Amino acid sequence: MGKITGFLEFKSKSEDYEPVEKRVENYKEFTVKLKESELKDQGARCMDCGIPFCHSGCPLGNLIPDFNDAVYQGKWQKAAEILHGTNNFPEFTGRLCPAPCEEACVLNINEDPVTIENIEKNIAEEAFKNGWVKPQIPEHRTGKKVAVIGSGPAGLAAAQQLNRAGHEVTVYERDEKVGGLLRYGIPDFKMEKNVIDRRLEVLEQEGIKFITNAHVGKNIAIEEVKLNHDSIVLCGGATVNRQLPIKGAHLKGVHQAMDFLSQNNRRVDGLKFSENEISAKGKNVVVIGGGDTGSDCIGTSFRQGAESVLNFEILKKASVDRTADQPWPYWPMKLRTTSSHAEGAEREWSISTKEFLGDAQGNLVGLITTEVEWTHKLGERPLLEEIPGTDKRWDCDLALLALGFTGSETTLAEQLGLKMDARTNIHASLDDYQSNVPGIFVAGDMRRGQSLIVWAISEGREAAYYVDKYLMGTSELPLKGEGDLPRI
Repeated sequence: MGKITGFLEFKSKSEDYEPVEKRVENYKEFTVKLKESELKDQGARCMDCGIPFCHSGCPLGNLIPDFNDAVYQGKWQKAAEILHGTNNFPEFTGRLCPAPCEEACVLNINEDPVTIENIEKNIAEEAFKNGWVKPQIPEHRTGKKVAVIGSGPAGLAAAQQLNRAGHEVTVYERDEKVGGLLRYGIPDFKMEKNVIDRRLEVLEQEGIKFITNAHVGKNIAIEEVKLNHDSIVLCGGATVNRQLPIKGAHLKGVHQAMDFLSQNNRRVDGLKFSENEISAKGKNVVVIGGGDTGSDCIGTSFRQGAESVLNFEILKKASVDRTADQPWPYWPMKLRTTSSHAEGAEREWSISTKEFLGDAQGNLVGLITTEVEWTHKLGERPLLEEIPGTDKRWDCDLALLALGFTGSETTLAEQLGLKMDARTNIHASLDDYQSNVPGIFVAGDMRRGQSLIVWAISEGREAAYYVDKYLMGTSELPLKGEGDLPRI
């Protein structure tokens, strides 16, 4: 459990960032790695807390005190084995996860928590650097075939686990490269795409087959896929953008955040895109939505050369610290300032966009907002009310709608006769991740709605267990937190 007195001896220390003026000149990752001695000190801060609540905060059930202790002792390969035992892709979560484990850290009650996410990333990087990440090829094949539709983190996790069980796994991806939103939604400055590619090489060596430009249900018939496989796992994500149905929403210059981000990722990767170019260069940009996607739009806009960037959030400004109604170890809705915000964005809270303004040619030139307040009544949903007399006009050449997603696409559900909920998520029980159609399973955002990468990996792993059990009658794949040592 680290060093008994480590949390008293060492202060929390995270990676530094390159200066803003330097990092906005390119799309590369810009964190400055800690020294190995500093990482050991951070591992040493993992206290002997008796009951490590970090487990409850982590959807994967990662064995966090165990790998922290291994890092403290300088046993990096052991740490990598422990980490990979519960997490197929720690190089992804170590960069992109908001770290609910850190919020649940016992030390976080009255001190800064252990920097679990950064330790995790460095364990993964050490594993790749030293050649410890090797393909795990199953000794025996079962003769069963499984199709995984969607190659985001849920699909990749399900595919790797099912392949390890000995099944023949084919992953279908509608885009030209594998990775889903990891590749087309996450900016390179948060995760460069060679991080995905090196992991894909391992998956291919393990025997997983990838078919790209395969939009199942459109250019590939789902009945054909169903006929050629013993089971199907749907991992298509929640990709239907939430709209903002106000006057002027049709104007040139109003775009969905994911259209902006995916196009820029393609541009950085040297890939073609068919839609008209969306550029923030020289423009007054307003990003509507205060979540991670909005933050990604801010950082991308600065790198494209935006004149200014404003970020609107309809919720009130959150507290810097936990509030009484969000006690430890639960995830708190605190004020979070990302590296992209720190690059120069102005932020406005409790503000709602009422109208987009255009010129005679249909170009966006501004927008109208009003201030809002939320009223709360016991037992009822919060009520949003506009504050009279607070309308304001803002100059705006590019508006990016980072409003989240309303659910998954319905094509496959309709063609297969799958049950959906009111948000068009496909219904599949957590008891076995199986839909109402036998042999068809659902995992990740397509089942639970828009969520975190760590939840996607967790659901992919869990669904794989139940698929294996469905095909074979029993399964030796691990469930949450059980580990799978010594696989890497």
